[in-house]
Amino acid sequence: MRLGILEMVGLGATLIFAIPVGVFGLTLLGDGRTVFGGAMLLLAVLMVALPKFLTMPQDIPSLAAEKVIGGVAKEPDEDE
Repeated sequence: MRLGILEMVGLGATLIFAIPVGVFGLTLLGDGRTVFGGAMLLLAVLMVALPKFLTMPQDIPSLAAEKVIGGVAKEPDEDE
């Protein structure tokens, strides 16, 4: 999975918020508050994972452009 520069910056910004939530969840788990601690860990994982799997409204123009360009400019075959 190769990330572009903007995707790496976005991931870094997400991790700035997700890591403290995850650490807070681990602290709560260590204190014995398993339900809330597990929920915080789940929230931290979802903060990082969901942007990779969901299509956001700002992604639609780039997806449409990729389809148009992919239909016009085909990849050359390996035989050529």
